Amino acid sequence: MRFKTTITKDSIALIIVTVTAVGFFFAGIFDILNYIIVQVLLFLCLAVLLGLGLNFAIQNEKKENRPKDKLQDDLH
Repeated sequence: MRFKTTITKDSIALIIVTVTAVGFFFAGIFDILNYIIVQVLLFLCLAVLLGLGLNFAIQNEKKENRPKDKLQDDLH
């Protein structure tokens, strides 16, 4: 059985959030959060996540659900 996976905007963000959260969790458990390389890696993941979020927010287009030629009265 072969699984077909596609990489979407949501899956990229979920992967980065998961890696960051698991990284902070295990770094805290094993008491290695004070090492500078661990801090750099974890905050680099956080910076990538923020960059992706800003990029997707800037590229997001406004979606209108109603056509402009057929206006609807919402008072009913």
